[in-house]
Amino acid sequence: MKILILGAGKMGSFFCDILSFTHDVAVYDPDPQRLRFTFNCQRFSSLDEVDAFDPDMVINAATVKFTIPAFEDVMPHVRQTCILSDIASVKTGLPEFYASCGHPFVSTHPMFGPTFASLSNLSSENAIIISESDHLGKVFFKDLYNSLHLHIEEYSFEQHDLTIAYSLSIPFASTLVFASVMKHQDAPGTTFKRHMAIARGLMGEDDYLLSEILFNPNSLDQLSHIQEKLTELEGIIARRDSDEMRQFLSRVRDNLK
Repeated sequence: MKILILGAGKMGSFFCDILSFTHDVAVYDPDPQRLRFTFNCQRFSSLDEVDAFDPDMVINAATVKFTIPAFEDVMPHVRQTCILSDIASVKTGLPEFYASCGHPFVSTHPMFGPTFASLSNLSSENAIIISESDHLGKVFFKDLYNSLHLHIEEYSFEQHDLTIAYSLSIPFASTLVFASVMKHQDAPGTTFKRHMAIARGLMGEDDYLLSEILFNPNSLDQLSHIQEKLTELEGIIARRDSDEMRQFLSRVRDNLK
C-alpha cells in the first residue's frame, strides 16, 4: 500500500518507522528541516509531489490545531478512493468533516505518546478505533495495532470524547493544579520527584493540544468531580477527623483495585 504521512513530528516519524518496511511510505512536511529525521521513505516538502506518489491512504499526524486544514490542503492531490486517516487525540469537528469530504476514512487514537510511552515496547498501551470508520480502514489499523501488541477498543466518536474527558482531562487538570502551586525543593522526596517528572512531561506538550483536551465539552463534569472531592478532603483535614480520613482513604484504595 502507498501511504502518505502528513507531518514529520514525533508521531509522524513513529508511524513512518513502523510502516516503511512493509509499505511504500512518503512523508510530507512543509518544513524541510523536520524531514531530516525520517528514513526509508520518500520526503515531500511540496504538496505537488503528492500527485505523482498517488497514495492509497493518508495518515494525518499534524498537530490537533492543523488536522482538518492539513486534510483540506492534501485532498486536491489525492484520488477520491484514497482513505483519509487521523490519529488525533481530540476529534472535535472530524465527524462533520468526514461526513462531507467524500473520501473513505478511518479515525483512531493511539493512547500513548512520545512523552511518556516507550515506543519500542507498547504492550501495556492502548488504542481506540472509531466505530463509524470504513471497514477497510479499520482492518488496516487493527492489524497494525495488533502487531504492536496494543490493547484495542472500538468506540464511537461520542464514546471517544467521553473517554478522553475522563482519562485525559482528570490527570491533565490535576497535574496543572499541582504544577501551578509547586515551589522549588532543594531536597525533594520520591513522590514529589515523580509528580515533577509528570508535570514537566505534560508541559512539554503543545499548548493547543492541552487546551483542546481540556476544552472538551465533557471535561467540566470531570473538573466538578475533582472539586467536590477536594472540598471533601479539605473538610476532613480541617476537622482532623481520623475516622473520616480512614473511610476516605479506603474508598480511594477501592478505586485503584
